[in-house]
Amino acid sequence: MLYQTIIDSPVGPLTLVASEAGLRAVLWLGDRDPTVMRVQLGPIDGGMLDPGGVLAAAVTQLEEYFAGSRTEFDLRLDIEGSEFQRSAWDELSRIPFGETVSYGEQARRLGDVRKARAVGAANGRNPISIIVPCHRVVGSNGSLTGFGGGIQAKAWLLDHERQVWLDRYVNTSS
Repeated sequence: MLYQTIIDSPVGPLTLVASEAGLRAVLWLGDRDPTVMRVQLGPIDGGMLDPGGVLAAAVTQLEEYFAGSRTEFDLRLDIEGSEFQRSAWDELSRIPFGETVSYGEQARRLGDVRKARAVGAANGRNPISIIVPCHRVVGSNGSLTGFGGGIQAKAWLLDHERQVWLDRYVNTSS
């Protein structure tokens, strides 16, 4: 059984989907087809049914992220995908907060720079965006390319992370 709740965020409403094993998806309203994301949604429970507190933890951590007080997520995940997709998503999780890499660099880190397109396709199927930060991957020239929530949301997330990073490490006064 899957459970879900919808939260408001600075980048629009997000639907969080969880199983008893962990968070399964963060979906953008109207931008992702749940069948493409391999998520079969049940009735929205408004957070009332929450297997093991997964949804509550995800809501809290996302709120902290958007407030600028969280730079890393610590959630149980229940991601479904091919072995290659899971390896690409694992690599996404290694991109530090406030930094970006190209698809080619992500492919190189996975062992084959020629798989940049395959990496892009895997990232496009990432069911847990923001938490598994596919927004941190950009084109080889630094341009913002495809993102499930749209380019404006990707730009907002990257700007948000840069500002939090600057406030924390550069704009601090003694």
